[in-house]
Amino acid sequence: MYRDKKIMNKKPLYKPKKQLSILQKRLMKEHKKHHTDNHLKSMKELMLKGYCFQQAHDITMKKIGK
Repeated sequence: MYRDKKIMNKKPLYKPKKQLSILQKRLMKEHKKHHTDNHLKSMKELMLKGYCFQQAHDITMKKIGK
């Protein structure tokens, strides 16, 4: 229960941006082998809002799943 609240209350670490960084693109390319298109779309939206890769993944896993 505590972990659920912690994940959902995360705040972005960075400022919103228009496109993913080179590192984020590389991580997403590797990540897509294991997850659905819906999962990847959600993660991309969160990262563009300023969340880091791990934060975006945690939130997406909680909301959408694999």
